[in-house]
Amino acid sequence: MPSDPHSSHRAQNPCGRRVAVIGGGPAGLMAAEKLAAHGAQVDVYDAMPSVGRKFLMAGRGGLNLTHSEAAAPFLARYGERAALIEPWLRELDATGLRDWARQLGIETFVG
Repeated sequence: MPSDPHSSHRAQNPCGRRVAVIGGGPAGLMAAEKLAAHGAQVDVYDAMPSVGRKFLMAGRGGLNLTHSEAAAPFLARYGERAALIEPWLRELDATGLRDWARQLGIETFVG
């Protein structure tokens, strides 16, 4: 456990597995949530003084996690890596991301 209590958030779970997630941004927090839901004890580490800092900053004027661009042009932005990214976006698209935030009690908007 790190000496700085602000750099780690621990979710207690009894399965005996312990996982470290490096990065307390949106992806790291989402990974930690999934791992904890499957019974892992999760430690989240971030260089910033608190996790979720981007969410906190973005939330000052409302939380804009997505934009209104159609899926095909958005995917094309990834160029040669589009084929790699496409399955991830099919599994969690913009609507799915907003639904996830809503389940956490956070309202978002599309900008």
